[in-house]
Order: sequence, then C-alpha cells, then structure tokens
Amino acid sequence: MDFTSLATEQIVDKTVGALTAKKYQVISVKGKAEALDTIKKLIPPGASVMNGASVTLEQIGFVEYLKAGEHGWNNLHEAIVAEKDPAKQADLRKKSVLSEYYLGSVHALAENGEFIIASNSGSQLPHIVFTSPNLIFVISTKKIVPDLDAAMKRLEEHVIPLEDKHMQEKYGVHTSSNKIMIFKNENPMMGRKVHIVLVEEDLGF
Repeated sequence: MDFTSLATEQIVDKTVGALTAKKYQVISVKGKAEALDTIKKLIPPGASVMNGASVTLEQIGFVEYLKAGEHGWNNLHEAIVAEKDPAKQADLRKKSVLSEYYLGSVHALAENGEFIIASNSGSQLPHIVFTSPNLIFVISTKKIVPDLDAAMKRLEEHVIPLEDKHMQEKYGVHTSSNKIMIFKNENPMMGRKVHIVLVEEDLGF
C-alpha cells in the first residue's frame, strides 16, 4: 500500500463528508502557508496554547511562529522548555493539559473520519482525549487511508520507522508506539471543538 501519495479529490471529498457528519470543523487548504494562516485565524489573542512534537507543524512554520512570540497567545510549551528543574518541568507539563487549544497532527486518517495517534510517553493524549476544549489537527491528505486496519498498517509499517530515524538523528534516542489512541468521535455534550485542517501537500510522515 502506498502511504506517500496525496489522496484523490474523490477520496478527500468522502473523508470531508465523514468528518463533517461528526460535527468537526473541516478546512481544506492547498499548502503550508494557507495552513498556518488558518491556525492564526482560529486561535484568539490571549488563549493558552500547547502543541505536541510534530514534523507537520514544523514544516508549515507553526513552531517557528510560536517561538517568535508575536502571536499574542499564552505559549505553555515555552514555559516548559525554559524550566530547567526536572521536577518543576514535569509539573508544568502536567498543568499544560488544561490548555485552551491543543495543536498536532495524526498518524493516519480513515475515510470514515476516524483517526489514530500514537505516542511514546502519552504526554499529548490527555489534551486530545479530554482536557483541551479546542483541538486543531493539521493533516496532509497523504495520511488518508481506507479504514482503521490500513491506519494501523500505516502507523506500524510506515510512520514508526521514519519517526525512529528522525528521533535518532535529532535526539539520539529511539521511539516506540507505547500508547495508541483511536479517535472515533467526540461526545457533543462536552462542547469541545475539533478543527481538521486538511492540506493538499506532502507533510509529515
């Protein structure tokens, strides 16, 4: 199975329909610049923001934009990185799960609107599963697969080897999919907003 080609227009339309039926706010864009502009419009000034480690967010310029500090948001990740005391840093990371906005990507998106996210430590999962009221996922259309079986196959056979290589080159450590989350739907009673930014460009793994 080819996990590197962008999905066809027909498949993208089908996936958008499935995501919309789940009451997610779906925005389709052509490339990196438009994806970043979309994020800037979605997050209001003063909002607390947390993001997971994401090659996609790096590629669209979000990480650099966040570090520049001209956005007017409360960048919780910056405070975590700045804290050198391990115990205090761990405490800040735990408190960051209450961020108003969480940004990341997914490892595979099924055509029925379900998606999977794997994590080594699980630090980003509380945001996604429950605590952050606003989620923004930036997803290349190459990550769209037919179903959850194909999603797991994409994760294990394609993403993990690339992510492991990336982690070794960047930090000198290996990665592992210790915790895998399947996001089937969001309970409307929670009042959370799930934003899906679909990008017609090769981004991430």
